Amino acid sequence: MLKNPKNRKRKILVTGGAGFIGVNLANRLLDNKNNQVIVYDNLSRKGVENNLEFLLSRKDGNLKFVRGDVLDYKKLRETAKGCDEIYHLAAQVAVTKSVEDPVGDFKINAEGTLYTLEAARKASPGAVFIFASTNKVYGELLHLRLKKGRMRYSLQEKKNGISETENLDFHSPYGVSKGVADQYVRDYHRIYGLKTVVFRQSCIYGEHQYGNEDQGWVAHFIIKSLLGSRLNIYGDGKQIRDLLEVSDLVRAYGLAAGKIEKSAGEIYNIGGGPDNTFSLLEFLSFLGKSLKMEIGYSFSEWRPGDQKVFISDNSKLCRELGWKPLISKKEGVEKLTGWIWNNINLIRKVHGK
Repeated sequence: MLKNPKNRKRKILVTGGAGFIGVNLANRLLDNKNNQVIVYDNLSRKGVENNLEFLLSRKDGNLKFVRGDVLDYKKLRETAKGCDEIYHLAAQVAVTKSVEDPVGDFKINAEGTLYTLEAARKASPGAVFIFASTNKVYGELLHLRLKKGRMRYSLQEKKNGISETENLDFHSPYGVSKGVADQYVRDYHRIYGLKTVVFRQSCIYGEHQYGNEDQGWVAHFIIKSLLGSRLNIYGDGKQIRDLLEVSDLVRAYGLAAGKIEKSAGEIYNIGGGPDNTFSLLEFLSFLGKSLKMEIGYSFSEWRPGDQKVFISDNSKLCRELGWKPLISKKEGVEKLTGWIWNNINLIRKVHGK
């Protein structure tokens, strides 16, 4: 996404490039004919083969697919050779799965990120390196003063949300593994001079998201509702999340890469912010009215480290890179719902319906 004064092809690597965020990023990168995009993915997550097929349907000679794992350091280093930009999105993304298999979670998220950083350092040390971190590095945020209402919790302080100055407090194996990765990425700028940027992402949603109970809850709620299935809610449903449509996230990646002299070594919180929040109960009410249907659901115990409120304070990103969300929660959810409707037969196969 950087300017290309020499008019040469830029080599760009996207790990996890067939995933939900990856496919949206790769698709946008390919719109620039000066970009050569390498999608690196092991295709382990359900639905990603459909995302890869979508990218391949472009029949774009600037696209290359490499089936590989981030734990395969040799292949990763070979693939990263000579890259101008590296977007590290490959990850194990589910809290519940991390509790079931903390070793596997650590290997993918922490060890896999270290291998990707080393591949960049050895094979393309001048590359921009952008990493998808998570708000889970801040832990459960139990110290925040909250007010419990009929449909939602609300912050009694930090009205603009949680900023990058919030103390780290890794909670859950997933939070720990992503937190370790987050700090490795930051430190590779300080120790080795790599042009790294960390995005601590809130609730990202949008097209090509085959959400499930563990991750991608916005798409999951829409899909389950359209398929007539009952939903499970962890906790009491009053927890607040700020929603960010994926194209706004991809645009932020582009700004960071394009202004790397300012963004290198920085960490940015990114989410929909205070104007784009829903509690789970509010979202279900909104969705039911939008779909003109009753949505059935039941409750389960809270998951480890589940935050009652997370709202991203985007002030630093706005101030330093001139970014702000452009797509409202209503517009974004309607857009995603339309995509799901248009691909419902494909989605039924992914979800075994």
